Amino acid sequence: MENNRKVLKGSYCLIINNRKDSHLKIGSLGEIFFKKGYYVYVGSALNSLTLRLKRHLSTNKKKHWHVDYLLFSKYAYIKDIMINVDDDRLECEIAKRIGGTEIKDFGSSDCNCQSHLLYFEKLEKCLNSVKMAFKDLNIDLNKFNE
Repeated sequence: MENNRKVLKGSYCLIINNRKDSHLKIGSLGEIFFKKGYYVYVGSALNSLTLRLKRHLSTNKKKHWHVDYLLFSKYAYIKDIMINVDDDRLECEIAKRIGGTEIKDFGSSDCNCQSHLLYFEKLEKCLNSVKMAFKDLNIDLNKFNE
């Protein structure tokens, strides 16, 4: 827990494996078709990065963010988490640089971005795109280990 340590702040990329084509209702966005493949969800947590990521990994939660609806699917799971520890909110810049196919309006209701969820057919392309986005922004890329 973070109560004995400095509270971590930063941005993160959830690498989500969707194992089967599926239609899901995503809150106010309505029904969205998700192809089988890999998705990158880009977010930030300026209160507690560790607690936010543990929440994303938990199955015992209420649906609050768009990504919660995707993660409640029996076909989707978090395969990897990449983070940047920083006091700045960099999620929009990271999302813009990742590339991939944008899932319109997903995870971006509090900014002007087209999307914070990006689709890739292959895992290698997905991971390389995230790594390049961090490199282009000259920010550190770390893996989250619970």
